[in-house]
Amino acid sequence: MLVAVTSLTLIATCLGLILGIAARRFHVDPPQLVAELEALLPGSQCGQCGYPGCSGAAQALADRSAPVTLCPPGGPELATALAAKLGVSADLGALAARAPGIAIVREEICIGCTKCFKVCPTDAIHGAMKQIHSVMKEACTGCGKCADICPTEAVALVPLPTTLGNWCWLAPEA
Repeated sequence: MLVAVTSLTLIATCLGLILGIAARRFHVDPPQLVAELEALLPGSQCGQCGYPGCSGAAQALADRSAPVTLCPPGGPELATALAAKLGVSADLGALAARAPGIAIVREEICIGCTKCFKVCPTDAIHGAMKQIHSVMKEACTGCGKCADICPTEAVALVPLPTTLGNWCWLAPEA
């Protein structure tokens, strides 16, 4: 028994060292522009832009294959910052200004089809087949993918309730 444990420990240590050395030796830094664009993006990895994460969206922005209005959670402020960084003009007419929201599940009409939590990019919806689903409010980004795919319209987006954690003073009207 001791020989087996010792041999597995040595194998794991050697493979770990090999992986560590390979990671340092073959590391590739992203281009400076991509790193700066990724720093501007919110970093929530929600996938609302159609890319697998903020790094993919930053790469598409740097390649000029995506519009600067691709990030719905960032809103118009992020779109103007990205446009200034890239030196392009931003058409904010296509970007709908909406308040932050979270998904809720109306339990009386939920049929438990599991379509909503299969498309949730942050795994905020929990449940099982033919059972009621629930939303973890802390993990929900308000992307709306679950509300779009729900066949019974049991999932809906509601405005984020005002609490002490997210309340802010309203700006005076000009």
